[in-house]
Amino acid sequence: MDPFVRLLLISILIQAASSHKIIRILPSYDKISNGEGQRFDDGLFCDSWRLSVETNNAGYWATIPSRCLGFVDAYMNGDRYASDSEVVAADEIDFARRLDLAGNGKDAWIFDVDETLVSNLPYYIGAGFGSEIFNETSFDEWVDLAKAPALPASLKLYKELQGLGFSLILLTGRAEFQRNVTEKNLLFAGYTNWERLLLRDASDIGKPARIYKSEKRAQLKRDGFQIHGNSGDQWSDLLGPPMATRSFKLPNPMYFIK
Repeated sequence: MDPFVRLLLISILIQAASSHKIIRILPSYDKISNGEGQRFDDGLFCDSWRLSVETNNAGYWATIPSRCLGFVDAYMNGDRYASDSEVVAADEIDFARRLDLAGNGKDAWIFDVDETLVSNLPYYIGAGFGSEIFNETSFDEWVDLAKAPALPASLKLYKELQGLGFSLILLTGRAEFQRNVTEKNLLFAGYTNWERLLLRDASDIGKPARIYKSEKRAQLKRDGFQIHGNSGDQWSDLLGPPMATRSFKLPNPMYFIK
């Protein structure tokens, strides 16, 4: 056989074999949906959906897919959520311990509050784990109870950062009129001796969270703080100039805040 023909046949066979392998490892198209189509492989879809929202690939979303309600319930109430939170906290404290602090009271670490320091899971259990459109009235009624428990990994991190000499800044999207109940809840959950608790004043109402929190970080910089770390469950807690030296995203598959 002519060497050129032999080489051509070998090339064709190799390409056919490679294509066959690729086709076998890819899922069929009907298994990749927006969450409301095919009903099979819910667990696989919802696990991939959670990766998409946690990495911000999904962009804005209003509610969890209805087929993922059971998945989010199991995740939030199971060992996985606690483990994910502990791994993030371990990364944070590892970074913090390697920093050379100025020791002048201006070495800052920013924390969001909801789903970062305290958990609103008791509320979301009754609100479909994010499968229902957010109801600000009922959520504010829950906030007024000041009973949101601490996230254990965050409470441990908070105390360790205090021990290292960080000034802890709490930057929340809650409104100024909720200051008293927020302070009461933080103390109830075990958090003490924060440097500042920043809430939305009248001029901040209606601003997207990313803009509002960026403006507050800019003010902290003008006040002389060096923002080493920033912890939040929303990308809007973390993105926008000026950013912390390191930003840490905590897991939250229940809701998205712009």
